[in-house]
Amino acid sequence: MEAKDIARLELSEQEMRDYGYKVVDAIVEHHLNQHKKKPVAQASREEMDSLLREHAPEAPTAANEVFDTVMEKVMPFTNIMSHPKFYSFVPGPSNYVSAMADALATGFNVFSGGWAASPAAAELEIVTINWLLSLYGFPKKRGGGIFTSGGSMANLTALITARNIKCGDDFSKAVIYLSDQAHSSNIKAIRVMGFRKEQIRLIPTDLEFKFAINKLKNAINKDRLAGWKPFCLLASAGTTNTGTVDQLTELAAIAKAEDLWFHIDGAYGGAAILAKNGKQLLKGVEKADSLTVDPHKWFYQPYEMGCLLVRNHKWLSGTFTEVPEYLKDVEGNSSEINFYDHGIQLTRRFRALKFYMSIKTFGLKAFREAVQYNFDLCEKVESILRKSKKWEVVSPATLAVINFRYNPIDQNLSEQELDALNSKISEGVVDSREAMLVTTILNGQTVLRMCLINPRTTLADVEETIALCEKMAE
Repeated sequence: MEAKDIARLELSEQEMRDYGYKVVDAIVEHHLNQHKKKPVAQASREEMDSLLREHAPEAPTAANEVFDTVMEKVMPFTNIMSHPKFYSFVPGPSNYVSAMADALATGFNVFSGGWAASPAAAELEIVTINWLLSLYGFPKKRGGGIFTSGGSMANLTALITARNIKCGDDFSKAVIYLSDQAHSSNIKAIRVMGFRKEQIRLIPTDLEFKFAINKLKNAINKDRLAGWKPFCLLASAGTTNTGTVDQLTELAAIAKAEDLWFHIDGAYGGAAILAKNGKQLLKGVEKADSLTVDPHKWFYQPYEMGCLLVRNHKWLSGTFTEVPEYLKDVEGNSSEINFYDHGIQLTRRFRALKFYMSIKTFGLKAFREAVQYNFDLCEKVESILRKSKKWEVVSPATLAVINFRYNPIDQNLSEQELDALNSKISEGVVDSREAMLVTTILNGQTVLRMCLINPRTTLADVEETIALCEKMAE
């Protein structure tokens, strides 16, 4: 590198090509061989400090040397979320085409906030949002949406919109209803918006971890009598714990009768609509005022990519539009959507590109088959567990999530002993780094939770993991 290039933050043409090839080669190697690696990364703060902590260097370092440092000291210490044996939280299966699309979007440094900056980026977001509107049965002409960083931002955007439409400026008496199985991002969003604890109603769930409908109705009636203003009902289409889908059609009817905004958090389970049995489970999703979907989960996109869909795009623009002096000249006409007017962010990356390129490359049929495969795999796992004398299914296969615990029928273990044993199994599996399988709590029981949305996870992968669990139980 010459001094003038360094000052301009540039590499030579050949250096750029060589560097790019190294990066692509590393990504390809990762995609081809990640199943041979251990999915779990473990390191203490002290260990990472010893590897990476340093003062910001004044002098340059050769680009290849920096790259090698990252490959040796950074990448090995990250969990492989797309690994076939990464079962916990919500895995991120990703795909190579979308990864390269992200590289293109970043490499061209596309600003995806306003039409004037990048008409094609805005148009692709309109196009792909329309694909999703059609998939979920939302109005094609009036409906709209926006891509966000993830489900947390999508839920926040939805609830801000709901508050604006239903409450205006005064939300001091407004009350929101959600189940005790709703994702924590919703509680965080509600608090960020300035709602007090007494304005949040966590409704208990039934034995199937769904909204207890009668308790919901009682809570709404009680609040109205007490002078509160119910304004929003939040349902889940695929809870994180169990994959449970709330009674969407019934909840939609309650929301309509009570004049409540009906938001569905489908960040996890929304993509299940691609499968036949998933479409049945999500019946009623088309009745929502707003819907969160997370393409970086079950639509197999790389991080980060969330999405919010709404029945009327004017709800978003009416909530978020601000026109400072420096943007007045680029507002354009009403058909030229400025997505910075549809959400919180002004500066936005070009998220639509990876969704567009992957759907175009593989076809929606391939995505449907992948989701159906995940359904079928989880049901096979449930069948294996039920036939075993060692395992107990606590929550059956639902939207590719299953909860189970080690409970040999011949040992007559107490609940306390079972909780300790299953915690021990999880700790042993994670410490082995062979799989990521952690616990959750259901009905006061410590259980193992397995999320099977990776289309590259095989039945053999799961059987090997179950065998490892049994070994850790000894």
